[in-house]
Amino acid sequence: MRRRRVTHTALVSAGAVLLASAAVAVAVPAGAAAAGCSVNYSVSSQWQGGFGANVTITNLGDALTSWTLTWRYDAGQTVTQAWNATVTQSGAAVTAKNVDYNGALPTNGTVSFGFNGSWTGSNPAPSTFAVNGVACTGDTTPTTPPPTDPPPTTPPPNGPADITVNSATRYQTVDGFGAAQSIWGSAWSTTDTQTLVGMGANQLGLSIVRTGLSPVSSEWATHVNSLKTAKSYGSNVKILASPWTAPAAWKTNNSRVNGGKLKTDYYDDYANHLNSYVQYMRGQGVTVDVTSVQNEPDWHPDYDSMDWSGTELRTFVRDQGARVQNTKLMVAEAVNMNYNFTDPTLNDATARNNIGYIGGHLYGTEESGRLRPYSLAEQHNKPVWMTEWNLHAADGGGSNIWGNPANTAVWNETLDDIMRTVHKSMEANWNAYIWWYGKRYYSFIGDGESAYGTVAGAPLKRGYAFSQYAKYVRPGYQRVALTKSTKASPLEVTAYQGDGKITLVILNRSNSAVNNAVIQAPQNVTRAEHYLTSQNANAASQPTTVNGGQATINVGARSISTVVFTL
Repeated sequence: MRRRRVTHTALVSAGAVLLASAAVAVAVPAGAAAAGCSVNYSVSSQWQGGFGANVTITNLGDALTSWTLTWRYDAGQTVTQAWNATVTQSGAAVTAKNVDYNGALPTNGTVSFGFNGSWTGSNPAPSTFAVNGVACTGDTTPTTPPPTDPPPTTPPPNGPADITVNSATRYQTVDGFGAAQSIWGSAWSTTDTQTLVGMGANQLGLSIVRTGLSPVSSEWATHVNSLKTAKSYGSNVKILASPWTAPAAWKTNNSRVNGGKLKTDYYDDYANHLNSYVQYMRGQGVTVDVTSVQNEPDWHPDYDSMDWSGTELRTFVRDQGARVQNTKLMVAEAVNMNYNFTDPTLNDATARNNIGYIGGHLYGTEESGRLRPYSLAEQHNKPVWMTEWNLHAADGGGSNIWGNPANTAVWNETLDDIMRTVHKSMEANWNAYIWWYGKRYYSFIGDGESAYGTVAGAPLKRGYAFSQYAKYVRPGYQRVALTKSTKASPLEVTAYQGDGKITLVILNRSNSAVNNAVIQAPQNVTRAEHYLTSQNANAASQPTTVNGGQATINVGARSISTVVFTL
């Protein structure tokens, strides 16, 4: 997998300027750190009303179990968002403390953290600091004020557009973006579920939850509460239930694992089994919107699994599909969207009428040339869902990088592989994109495993990036056409319409910002919002200028952002 590394990219916005820095010597309690500690405070980017800053404390020594850095913002600046430290503010007084789950304890006597803030009028760097309550005793380096270059010029109303939305040309209807619960482990907690499906601050807005359909009915209760929470707390959340295997006694190998086929004389029992699950959940107050016939029928690992051919799947749904009530069936979640497992069903009128969805996984799909529109499914009006992908090659086999939201390798993989394939899936007219586990150290919220440095339930960088689609492109929105100027050619953009809004998701995987990008809506807009996730920002609100049917934004380098027009 690609592991491109890029130079640290700060949050880029209107009027971005060069950094200002202050290096200050500080003293700490005897025995707590080596003499000559210093603080380097740098304003890495600045725009109208906001800024990003990085702080490095050096020569702390390695013995500290905690540290606290304090300073004052006498010019009225306010901290709004931090990473690698807990930063709080009371009036002018600012306090930063280590967060050990991000590894923010001294390594070779050095710690670093960063934050975003707001400012009005001026933004000087602080002149004094204290570590663990001991004031700075060394000389300070005067702050160099930022240059006074004027902000980029805003184009006039109705000027040339860089991205023009054409809502008269419409493509697929979006069913949602989601993730799976633990298939064999414990359920998401109520708080976990709310973080994943909620629409509030620091919530990720998932609209599909995938859950395992166990062959043992006594295990069905495990996820009831989390599924009920998802349905009640989220907005129009859909549930996908995927079985990995039938009960062992119904299979040719008499085992839950290592594949084995479902015996043909148990086809009706298996259909009743799927139906019993749906009705059980329905009785618990959980509607199972979509029920898959089989997870990965083309894969027989040494865990729960079951083999099918495309013809066998066609026969099953043709003859038994009507037994599964109050849900819509999906075929067939093949490993790489292999049409051999879905074409037979789509080509049989009776079988086709017994299913609602086509499913498939992304493993090897792009390499096989199938990350593209599935014309046979479109011909028969069957939505295509990408129901699983899992990639975390960035850790190189387990390094503790996932709790650091500014880690370059994590961000490169998230942007260049995962977000890129979401974009391509939407361009392929697929209707849904579902990641693997939503709660995992490499996923959307942390699982708390100490080896990987994440906090259980806390949103991760990958979750914020995915939310740029999930939170703002809601179920029922329809993808619409757009055109781009030469200036916008580095950007990968899709546009959607629904709920009286036009929403654009923009990937800038280049190393350069695209500033003063003008977006033309099909009509005048009453409001424009812009949210951006980058290596140093998490779904952060960005300045936006609106002129009639146009909005002007700055698209930061190496970022994913969402623009929402209210019509």
